[in-house]
Amino acid sequence: MKNFEFYNPVKIYFGKDQVSKLSTELLPYKKIMLVYGKGSIKANGVYQKIMTALEGKDVIEFSGVEPNPAYETLMQAVNLAKKENVDFLLAAGGGSVIDGTKFIAAAIKYEKEDPWDMLSKYEKVTDAVKLGAVLTLPATGSEMNSGAVITRKSCNEKLAFGSPLLFPVFSVLDPETMYSLPDIQIANGIVDAFVHITEQYITYPDRAAVQDAWAASLLKVLINEGPKVLKNRSDYDANANLMWAATMALNGLLGAGVPTDWSTHMIGHEITALYGVDHAQTLAVVLPGIMTVMKAEKADKLIHYAENVWGISGAGKDEVINAVIAKTEEFFVSLGIKVKLSDYNIPEDSIDLICKKLAGKKYVKLGENKNITPEIVKQVLTLRK
Repeated sequence: MKNFEFYNPVKIYFGKDQVSKLSTELLPYKKIMLVYGKGSIKANGVYQKIMTALEGKDVIEFSGVEPNPAYETLMQAVNLAKKENVDFLLAAGGGSVIDGTKFIAAAIKYEKEDPWDMLSKYEKVTDAVKLGAVLTLPATGSEMNSGAVITRKSCNEKLAFGSPLLFPVFSVLDPETMYSLPDIQIANGIVDAFVHITEQYITYPDRAAVQDAWAASLLKVLINEGPKVLKNRSDYDANANLMWAATMALNGLLGAGVPTDWSTHMIGHEITALYGVDHAQTLAVVLPGIMTVMKAEKADKLIHYAENVWGISGAGKDEVINAVIAKTEEFFVSLGIKVKLSDYNIPEDSIDLICKKLAGKKYVKLGENKNITPEIVKQVLTLRK
């Protein structure tokens, strides 16, 4: 196991009616901006619960944050927040809203001309407005980490950034908020959390028994509980287990002291930026290809994954590895997620464009061994046509 530092200051309020805790948490703040998406929080009752908890507070609302939150939209919120002298940001929604709120928090305090430089030029976040979250869709883990991914539509870019200053002060996780979500959002959330785990787990052995055991166990939770949620949307315990597993998948614990990959995400981001495919759906397309093309390097971990998650064993390594890759793809399909580029009407000539975009960002050494080049990405995507 490698040396590591682990820091996670996020206070979690988990369970039914925990939104009421907002009244206590937000006592020190005077003007709060409530950031949300297209209005689903009004349909499912979350908005009213939040406003009840914030009674007596000066609340500024900003709605319309889209999936794959857009820089252009978020800058409107930044300008409004500056005008209103907002001193706390409250995100209510899924990972896109929380990610967008993190960008707003940092951009309000950014002193140079274009806050996009924090993503495109890796400018350090030196200050940020404090934020909290009310999670309604489990998927990204943004409610308990300090990173975010933002899209800039004007240049078809989707980039990540982060800072310890962007950890939420607190996050409220009420599984009942999941009941009214469309099935596709639940399925996307399962896949997103699943791939977050594999990116930190299916690399190469580093004698990190705790992290390996956690990762395998969380994957089994997603495999067992995810379909239960889709079958019975009001199964509280299944929703609770799915929500908590998705949070644990990317709060820093699994990746502490171990090699991590993230090539599936980097490739997936390009597909989303260019063609608008849901983030999780791009991951379901790419991951089996990464496993296949890089299976020699990932062999030991793929075997561990096969045996400890799916109960697959056999005399030959190739037999087990091929079986577990097929099983992974089968699981995504069982959730209603398509797994080929052609399923999303992405043209064959897009593969070269995706590789060119990666090379343009100097993403030419991806993966845990820094050896996934644009040429290897082309092999991966060609398999996934």
